[in-house]
Amino acid sequence: MSESGNLAENMYENLAREELRLWLQQTKKKPSLVNRFTSGTQRSINNLIPEKIHQAITFAIEKMVKGVLIGNEFVGPKPYPVDLLRLKEYKARKAIRLYKRTASVEGAITGAGGILMGFADLPAFLAIKMKMLFDMAAAYGYDVRDIKERVFLLTIFKLAFSSQKTRNETVLLLENWKEYAEQLPGNFEGFDWRSFQLEYRDYMDLAKLAQLIPVIGAGVGAVANFKLTEQLGKTAIQAFRLRYFTESIPDSHFK
Repeated sequence: MSESGNLAENMYENLAREELRLWLQQTKKKPSLVNRFTSGTQRSINNLIPEKIHQAITFAIEKMVKGVLIGNEFVGPKPYPVDLLRLKEYKARKAIRLYKRTASVEGAITGAGGILMGFADLPAFLAIKMKMLFDMAAAYGYDVRDIKERVFLLTIFKLAFSSQKTRNETVLLLENWKEYAEQLPGNFEGFDWRSFQLEYRDYMDLAKLAQLIPVIGAGVGAVANFKLTEQLGKTAIQAFRLRYFTESIPDSHFK
């Protein structure tokens, strides 16, 4: 690479490192009074739901997510063979733009159908978000055929759609991913599906409830899916940056 190319890459990495530091500060903030009140209310509601219902929902979400993660259509893509962070993120951002548009169209279609079509949105929207994460992982050079890489994607997903308290706990796993991954089994057995489905369901209930209303559901679905996909993409970029810097500079710290 030329001297000017090295300079451009160094500038890009310095900017990315600073954005990551600021993101970590924001992600690790203490839960606000509103966050604590909302989480407390949701826990109270969840406590009123019979345990058998929780078990059924957990089982359904687990099977749905596993189906998406291990489906034949998600065997690829192959890792992108470049070392420059700038090029990795160019490809990753292309994936975000593509799947934001796809998710928006899907949300408009299912939202237009009201409650019945709204139920079809959950698996379809979940598949779109996961496929985006697969493409982003490949853009950063990771092989998603590795089960541990898929657990990493689930961890990003959980970080993006959870309460502030859970976010604080989850980001610590990402900061120490290498050590954590070494302890993971060669399957999904160590993953906390109960916590995953509760956090995801509570978050989606707030964001997507209006999508079930006829007439306005199409507009709400399009906007909600666009914004939620964008949020997941932004979270994924910072998570992959965290791995990039900690793997290339093992003693990196972002205070």
